[in-house]
This record gives sequence, structure tokens and C-alpha cells, in this order.
Amino acid sequence: MKITVLLGCVLIATIAVAQPPRRYSGPHSEIWPKLYKTTFEKSVDQSGMPFDKPVFTDDVKKLATTTITLPGYIVPFSAGTKKSSHLMLSSLPLNACFFCGVGGPETAVEVFLMEPMVYTDQLVEITGKLLLNNMSSSQLIFILENATVTKK
Repeated sequence: MKITVLLGCVLIATIAVAQPPRRYSGPHSEIWPKLYKTTFEKSVDQSGMPFDKPVFTDDVKKLATTTITLPGYIVPFSAGTKKSSHLMLSSLPLNACFFCGVGGPETAVEVFLMEPMVYTDQLVEITGKLLLNNMSSSQLIFILENATVTKK
């Protein structure tokens, strides 16, 4: 009887702790589902601070330094920003982005646009060169450089 109760408790604890991997369910994209498969391991950054180091899949590593296009929603880094060339692109709308506790870091990309854009809460597409960041906790894990807005 004690063994049955113990096994039952272990099973319930395992079910409660186990979480399925995130599934992409946003606008059509070939890229976001691959980025969502990034996992994390405990590590320390260049300054010795603990952080969750991204572990990129082979599919994501193949995308590094290539030009990609991502649909998503603009999240300004500074409150009250109306126009910027440095922003975050989230696969989720602002009310569900990872800063709000819904997604994780794999659901957003740091963007450096070649030309500033006016903030919008509408879906956009941004094209740029993808860089992977697994060393610095001061930037997002995915970065788009030399980016342009390809659809507003």
C-alpha cells in the first residue's frame, strides 16, 4: 500500500513538473517553428553572472548568418517610443509576449533596422541577417542585423 501511494505521488509530481515544448501557433512562418525548438541550460555569461544559455538545434545553426524573413509584432525597448531602428520582434502579440510571462526568449528577436520605423501594433514582416547569441545575457538570443521592414 505504501509503495502504491509513493508511486502515485511520484507520478503526479512528474506530470505536474513535465511541460511540453512550446508550439508555434502564430502567423504563417517557416522560421519561427525552428526557433521555438531552442532549449536552455544553466550557465554563466562573460561577466560571470548566471543565465540560461540557449542550446540551438542544427536547423537553427544552419540559419545563422543567412537572411531570413519573420512575421511578428513590434515591441519597443523603451516606453513611449514612437519611432526606432532598434526594437524587438515578437512572434506573439504584445499582450502575450515573453515579457508578459506567456512565451520564452525563443519567441522574440532583437532587431537592428537600417531605417527607423514608426511603431505599430499591427502584424509586420521583417527581413534581416540572423545572428545567434549564446554568450551574452545583455542581448536577446536571436538578433536580426541590417534589417528592413518588408510588410506593414
